Amino acid sequence: MINVLFAALPERWDSYAAPLKTAFENQGLEIDLRMEFAPQDVDYIIYAPNSDLQDFTPYTRCKAVLNLWAGVETIVGNQTLTQPLCRMVDPGLTQAMVEWVTGHVMRYHLDIDYYLANQTQWTPKIQPLTQERRIAILGLGALGSACGQALATLGFHVMGWSRSPKEIANLACHSGEAGLKTVLSQADMVVLLLPDTPDTQNTLNAETLSYLPKGAKIINPGRGPLIDDSALLTALDSGQIGHATLDVFRIEPLPQDSPYWAHPNVTVTPHIAAETRALTASQVIAENIKCSETGKPLLNLVERERGY
Repeated sequence: MINVLFAALPERWDSYAAPLKTAFENQGLEIDLRMEFAPQDVDYIIYAPNSDLQDFTPYTRCKAVLNLWAGVETIVGNQTLTQPLCRMVDPGLTQAMVEWVTGHVMRYHLDIDYYLANQTQWTPKIQPLTQERRIAILGLGALGSACGQALATLGFHVMGWSRSPKEIANLACHSGEAGLKTVLSQADMVVLLLPDTPDTQNTLNAETLSYLPKGAKIINPGRGPLIDDSALLTALDSGQIGHATLDVFRIEPLPQDSPYWAHPNVTVTPHIAAETRALTASQVIAENIKCSETGKPLLNLVERERGY
């Protein structure tokens, strides 16, 4: 019997208990899944960083901590966590992100906001075709790659950027500081899907925002700290940035006194771009435990020194 601790907020148990048990059965695993164990008896921890569990020291038998969230920035620096840590790469979350990003890119591409603001006038505009729009995807992990490929399928000219070199079908991939300037200087829209690490914070700042063509659009469903808020507001006020759609913020919920709420060129959404889905995430977790139990490498293992 394999003992698996579910360490998340109690309301998550209602969503995950049945899908996890089904996924374990489908993998042929005999699992005792509970929300409470003696720490020394736990083989695996299914983990949400906002749970009460913050000290991993007593879990001496634990073979892996399986994160329920795609982001690991709030746990990767925990000094008591010596067990292998796996981030969540959930097909359901990926599909949701692709849909959200594609929807907002198309909103900008078709100038939907213009027509919504002019519902009392007959004011037609001819929009460019997708191949005339250049989209920059900053971050080429599972989410960035999937979004970039979906947009390329629609005909957009997609440029991807990552800190280290990558090759991805249908995407013009760039890397490093020079690559970032190259990508931004051509982009009509920028989608941020980088992880939150010390190296990625304020990727969009006063200098890098100035690289963009005047009136470019920003879409951020990634992480709030990727953007220097003061620099973005200044760029919005000057018209350097035409509009920003922001789903994530440094403080959440976004405080009511944030200037983003009232800014005419900002759309705020409440961190809803993509959510881990219990059904598909349970299948990923079960597959990962099966890998571990059969001597195969863990999936989506976090590289601690890189922070993701």
